[in-house]
Amino acid sequence: MGGARDVGWVAAGLILAAGACYCFYKLTRGRRRGGRRLRLRPSRSAEDLTSGSYDDTLNAEQVQKLLYLLESTEDPIIIERALVTLGNNAAFSANQIVIRELGGIPIVGSKINNPNQSIKEKALNALNNLSVNVENQIKIKVQVLKLLLNLSENPAMTDQLLDAQVDSSFLSLLDGHVPKEILLRALTLLQNITDCLSEERRLATQTAFPAGSLFSLLYGKECAQKMKALVHHHDADVKEKVTMIPKFW
Repeated sequence: MGGARDVGWVAAGLILAAGACYCFYKLTRGRRRGGRRLRLRPSRSAEDLTSGSYDDTLNAEQVQKLLYLLESTEDPIIIERALVTLGNNAAFSANQIVIRELGGIPIVGSKINNPNQSIKEKALNALNNLSVNVENQIKIKVQVLKLLLNLSENPAMTDQLLDAQVDSSFLSLLDGHVPKEILLRALTLLQNITDCLSEERRLATQTAFPAGSLFSLLYGKECAQKMKALVHHHDADVKEKVTMIPKFW
């Protein structure tokens, strides 16, 4: 793996995770973003729903047809069109709920592992729109972290990951109040990256990564402070995982 397009969607995944944290920060403080006004369509076949521009919302039956289509077809053109339609409709607050309740988040999330780069991007866009809903965010961070964990296990991807531009809110994944499943995945991601980057190489390449990159974020003071705070976390699994990342001590 490599190249400009790979770096682009890796960065998009990281930014999505950070964006979900930021949305959670805003929404839990009562600053909810308003949904768009609903305008329901008459029922259509699943493939017909992918063949146009949709500026209004689909009903639950139509969303279910699209999700079934995503699971049942291997045609990349149909998959991409279905993701575009779902992504557009995920801008509606009602459909953010409908898609989650119909089990759509893992279905959409599974497409970020598709070898087709355009499908990856459309899936990430749909997840980004879905992340505006506060109850969707836990499921979506989990989905993005699964992808990033897979990438972080490959030493050939280390530089691309570390070079990705990431908002500082990404470090919210290391806050002590984050749900255990997400916190452990975030710590494992950090462990994988540090394991792939030797201390000698880290010092040698420190100036190669720009400000605002994942490298500058993970090896900055704020991240170190968060890691030291997690040593005192109430959960034993979290504390054990933190001690397994010795480069911070």
